[in-house]
Amino acid sequence: MKQFFLTLGLVFGGFALMSAQDAASPEVVNGAVLTLDKEVHDYGTMTQGADGNCVFTVTNDGNDPLIISRCKGSCGCTVPQCQKEPILPGATSSIKVKYDTKRIGPINKSVTITSNASNEPTKVIRIKGKIEAGAPSTGAPVKVTGGAPMNKQ
Repeated sequence: MKQFFLTLGLVFGGFALMSAQDAASPEVVNGAVLTLDKEVHDYGTMTQGADGNCVFTVTNDGNDPLIISRCKGSCGCTVPQCQKEPILPGATSSIKVKYDTKRIGPINKSVTITSNASNEPTKVIRIKGKIEAGAPSTGAPVKVTGGAPMNKQ
């Protein structure tokens, strides 16, 4: 009888050990999986007219090619560029976003990515920051109003 319980204990112990290993192993996801290096790009404080370009890196962590079908900015001042070629499993690509820094004030815009990703077919990324007025350039004409006429010599 002891031998029966010992064998039964080993069988149940083996099942418990296999279940624990399955839970600890990473989950395999079928299809394309979109992963980003960041979800928000913070420009910080910039001067009006500064370079408003930034890049988000996209990785396909799935086992099928990732196809980004559309990238759309929340307004005309935010222009994203996405590569249309499929991103193979394990490969990376980039999404370039240009913000028009002629506008003064806070930035809080979004870009919506549409793809065949099994984890998030529609993903929203954001840009934020602040644009401050720049100093006038030295070559700009200055309008003088009032005052005495200048003598010509």
